[in-house]
Amino acid sequence: MLPWALPFVLPANEAAFWTANILGRALVFGIIAMSLTFLATYGGFISLAQMMVAGIAGYTLAILVDGAVPHILGGFGYGAAIPLGLLAATLMGLLVGAISVRTRDIYLLMITLALAMGVFRFIETNIAWFNGYEGIRNVVGPTLFGQDFRNPLVFYHIALATAVLLYAGILYLVRTPFGLVLQGIRDNPRRVAALGYSVGLHRIAAFGVAGFIAGCGGILSTIYNIGISPGSIGLGATVNVLIMSVIGGLGHPVGAFIGSLIYTVFDTFAATIYDRDRFNTLIGVVFLAIVLVSPDGAIGIGARLRRLLARRP
Repeated sequence: MLPWALPFVLPANEAAFWTANILGRALVFGIIAMSLTFLATYGGFISLAQMMVAGIAGYTLAILVDGAVPHILGGFGYGAAIPLGLLAATLMGLLVGAISVRTRDIYLLMITLALAMGVFRFIETNIAWFNGYEGIRNVVGPTLFGQDFRNPLVFYHIALATAVLLYAGILYLVRTPFGLVLQGIRDNPRRVAALGYSVGLHRIAAFGVAGFIAGCGGILSTIYNIGISPGSIGLGATVNVLIMSVIGGLGHPVGAFIGSLIYTVFDTFAATIYDRDRFNTLIGVVFLAIVLVSPDGAIGIGARLRRLLARRP
């Protein structure tokens, strides 16, 4: 079934809930997780700063847009504030890449995590620009063709269109000379450097692309939550994005959306299925089970099932 038609086949009494709280939220998380998956799949490095980069886009939107509470800068319509938020996220992605360009593996993980937590603490304690712990509210999104942006159907289809365009953009980008060089750097950076390519600049540019992708998710997340607060870019949110990416599988960008959907479903219903006070335990068990059964995540499980079915007479 085509994804755009999903809200129309759900039961009428549950359509709004599933469209907004499950499908729409999974798409938003999936876009942010896809920025991490893009770096891991085609660059060979994992960044723990992607949720922070998404938050930069969200905070830029909230600070600039007219009508947000509290009024910090304001005066901008969504048509100007959204591109500026994406620009801010892209620049932050480039900055993260420039700082971490000479690190790899666990050192890359630690420096990107340190950057994410540093920005989180700065935002959390800054009242003048970010309103500290309380964050910024009333970021309701624009009105499109007379429709409220936060209408479940409208939001879902905008998030879906954004996800499809970004996904298609990644598949196109990795086939360009830039994408091929990036994959060469993933496999053998010394050989790529010997061919005359700048390994450092390509890695920084990859972080910039991932920053733009995360920024799209950050803009949608801020409108979905009608605002943004420091908790949305804290350690818990950072780890959740990593969990989604690993559950879905780091071998292909589509794994980000599979993982985000699995995580969103369990995050929504785990308290009812297991225990309201220990619902994170169930999420952790599901995460461990998928990783132990298939280190490639849900994509790996699907590939194994296809191979088993192909062998049957």
